[in-house]
Amino acid sequence: MPKLFKKIKEIRSFLKELRRNESNLSVGFVPTMGYLHKGHMELIKLSKLQNEVTVVSIYVNPLQFGAGEDYERYPRDLERDLAMCEEAGVDVVFAPEDQEMYPELPKVKIDIPGLTDRLEGAYRPGHFNGVAIVVLKLLHIVQPDRAYFGEKDYQQLKVVERLVKDLSLPVEIVPVPTVREEDGLACSSRNVYLSPEERQSALAIYKSFLFAQRLFQSGNTDANLLKEAIKDFLLKHPHVRKIDYVEITDEELNPVEEVKEGNRILVALYVGNTRLIDNWRLSHEKL
Repeated sequence: MPKLFKKIKEIRSFLKELRRNESNLSVGFVPTMGYLHKGHMELIKLSKLQNEVTVVSIYVNPLQFGAGEDYERYPRDLERDLAMCEEAGVDVVFAPEDQEMYPELPKVKIDIPGLTDRLEGAYRPGHFNGVAIVVLKLLHIVQPDRAYFGEKDYQQLKVVERLVKDLSLPVEIVPVPTVREEDGLACSSRNVYLSPEERQSALAIYKSFLFAQRLFQSGNTDANLLKEAIKDFLLKHPHVRKIDYVEITDEELNPVEEVKEGNRILVALYVGNTRLIDNWRLSHEKL
C-alpha cells in the first residue's frame, strides 16, 4: 500500500527525508481529482518508468468548479483509488481535505490573457484560476522533478506549461497522449454519469474526429468548413444536447483559418446532462 498523507507538513517532511537519504532521487508527480481510470494509470506508468519515486495527489479542487457545476456529485472513492495506486506501484498518495489546502480562500488570482479566457475559460469563468492555484500549490508541496498531465485536458496542459515557463518553476511538465476506451471514448471520471444510451451517443465525439481527419486528408483545409461539418455530424446523434464549442487551433491554442498538420480540434458538448471535452491532433497519417 502506498504511504498516505493528508497533511502538507507531513508529506513535505517525508519527501525531504527521502531526498536527504538519496541525493539524486527523482520524484514524479501525478495530480488527479481521484476516481482513477486507465488514463491516470498511463500517467502513473510513465512516472514510474522515469523516476525512483511516484507521488499521486487525490483532491477534488472546489476552486475550479463554478456555480451549478458538478462539484458536490463529482465521483469520489478514496479506498478504490488507493487500491488502484497500490496495484500500479505508487509510492506516496497525498489526499488532503479542503481545510488543509485552503484554510482560507486564496486572494491570489491567476490570469493568462489569450489562454485562460478562451474555450473552457469562456464557458467556465474562473475555472483556470482555480486550476492554476491548486497546481501551483501542489507543485510547491511535492516539489517533483517531473509532473504528468494528460493531453485530454489540452487547454489545462497549456496553462500549466505556461505557468511553469513564466514562473521558472524547477519541474519538467510531461504531456501524455489521451487514453481512450476500445471504442474511442476518451477516458474521463465523468463518463460514470452517462447512461448506456448516452454513452453510445458520446462516441460521436471520437467519430467526428475521424470524419474531420478524413476530410482534412482529402484536401479540405478551410477551418470554418471543417468546424461546421463536425457540428452537423455531432448534432445528428441522439442525446447530444448542446455544443459549447468546436474550435480548430495551432498547438498553442491560437485559432487558425487554414488547417495544417499538427492543428488541434477541440470540442466541448453536453451528452444528456454530462459535459464532455475532448481534442484531436490532425495529421496525414492513415487511420
